[in-house]
Amino acid sequence: MNEQTPLRTGGRAARRAARAAPLADHLRPIRAGMEGGRYNPLTEAEVQRIHVAALDALETIGLADAPPSGVAYLTAAGAVQGADGRIRFPRALVEDTLARANRTLTLHGRDPAHDLHLSGARVHYGTAGAAVNLVEVDGENYRECGVQDLHDAARIADTLDNIHFLQRPMICRDIPDTCEMEYNSIFACVSGTTKHVGTSFSEPEFVAPAMEMLHMIAGGEDKWRERPFVSNSNCFVVPPMKFAPESCLVMEECIKHGMPVLLLSAGMAGATAPSTIAGAIVQATAECLAGLVYVNAVKPGAPAIFGTWPFGLDLRTGAMSIGSGEQALLTAGCGQMHRFYDLPGGSAGGASDSKLPNMQAGWEQMCSNLTAGLSGVNMVYEAAGMHASLLGFCHESLILADDVIGQALRCVRGIEVTDETLALDQIADVCMNGPGHYLGTEQTLNRMQSDMVYPAFGDRTSPKEWVELGKPDLLARAAARKEEILAAKPAAALDPGLDAAVRARFNIHLPAR
Repeated sequence: MNEQTPLRTGGRAARRAARAAPLADHLRPIRAGMEGGRYNPLTEAEVQRIHVAALDALETIGLADAPPSGVAYLTAAGAVQGADGRIRFPRALVEDTLARANRTLTLHGRDPAHDLHLSGARVHYGTAGAAVNLVEVDGENYRECGVQDLHDAARIADTLDNIHFLQRPMICRDIPDTCEMEYNSIFACVSGTTKHVGTSFSEPEFVAPAMEMLHMIAGGEDKWRERPFVSNSNCFVVPPMKFAPESCLVMEECIKHGMPVLLLSAGMAGATAPSTIAGAIVQATAECLAGLVYVNAVKPGAPAIFGTWPFGLDLRTGAMSIGSGEQALLTAGCGQMHRFYDLPGGSAGGASDSKLPNMQAGWEQMCSNLTAGLSGVNMVYEAAGMHASLLGFCHESLILADDVIGQALRCVRGIEVTDETLALDQIADVCMNGPGHYLGTEQTLNRMQSDMVYPAFGDRTSPKEWVELGKPDLLARAAARKEEILAAKPAAALDPGLDAAVRARFNIHLPAR
């Protein structure tokens, strides 16, 4: 026995060292692009009814206010402009577009390791929004956010395993010129993370300066077109059932420049969309189908994300209820429609109505993040950091959301049932030959990393340990981690020469480091 003790100790030490080392991507318990789709709030018959209703809406109601160029593209493709000016979409046109639309889409990162492969029910979580305030947990204050706050959000997101992309989550309120604000937003994001970035433009003429800058960062227009690492979040419709002319012109410009487009329909159930969950999904589906026809009329096969984003409304007050169970169902139902069409799709999940990262925020963020992932939404937008019904963004909440999304992704992964995981031989050995428990068994030790997701900030200590540790506060720990991230050298910073060249060409408001 004495001769065996060093061997056993060495084996355990080796296992501990192995557990401390980073796991290979294929062995990690969770990762970007895991397959969801096990949660189906709609039956197959109900999905078909929503699809038919959306086709009926497009054929009989159509969309108003298309810009002249949009009218030309759409009518050339087979849509019909009525005497009332509305563009109506024959079923055959929609069905033909669905048949030839892209089924897969890669959203590139500046670093190829962060490429997102959108197809089927592969799930990715990230930020989004247009918050006008930064939430300061120290003092519980709201203040207008600026370009440094956006850059800091990008740098934080770059370090978080479960934040897979960064769509601009806040507005740079310290840059009054809109064109400068929009290309500065891109610069602040791209210089803060090598993950895929999403942004928006308010005017079509603002696209060209941003594209010039992106060509510089990519190393030339050919390199950009080969791997476009920024996509356009485009509110091409003004619900109910109207095109947004300026946004449509922006969309046309982005398509011409090879930028992927998120077709974003964001009706408010009970205000700009029907109050029923099914009705809101029908309208969003119809609007995005119209957008899909538009995109493919401009350029067949252009990369587009089917962005059904209906939001909930508290009908007692008229306030947004983005943290509600109804929102979770809206998002999950949209995810099921994306899978029905077999199109890359995105929807909103994980935002909170709470003003601060507190218990309300926790249950609201988990509710819709979980249903979105389980339903197989390819791109879960606004999944982290968003508060006050999209009016406030919080850096500390972004950090804590990495834990929230980690647990949601573990549920997305589901339960593997194999001869090994059924563990019948292990049960027999422990019960008949072993100590009567599974602590320390080879099977338990071997799978403790590949099966389990451990929170970085969630507290699993006993009350006694918690007291001994000084009763650590969740928000204080997140704030300390934020300062640690922002004090370090930015891993995603542009090459100094490139940074200087961009600053020489554009009026960059973000201070140079």
